Amino acid sequence: MLSNMHKDMADACLKRLNKIEGQVRGIAHMVEEKRYCIDVITQIAAVRAALRRVEEAVLKDHISHCVQHAIESGNPAEQRKKITELMDVIERSNR
Repeated sequence: MLSNMHKDMADACLKRLNKIEGQVRGIAHMVEEKRYCIDVITQIAAVRAALRRVEEAVLKDHISHCVQHAIESGNPAEQRKKITELMDVIERSNR
C-alpha cells in the first residue's frame, strides 16, 4: 500500500516513474515516425529495466518496513499474510 511507503522512497519512485513516462511517450513518437524496429525495441528494453528497478525499490521498502513490522509484531496470522503477499507478488513478477 503506497500510504505505508516512506516519503523519500515514494518521492524517488515518482521521480523515476515520471522519467519512465517520458520514455514511453518517446517510444510512441518513434513508432509514429516509423523508426527502425531495433531502436524501438532497445528503448522498450530500457523502460522495462527502469520499471524493474522501481519494482525492486518498492519491494525492498515493503520488506524493510511492512514485513519487518509483521515479524516484530509476533502475530503469526499477520506474519503468514505478509509471507503470502510476498510469494504472490514474486510469482506474478516472474511470469
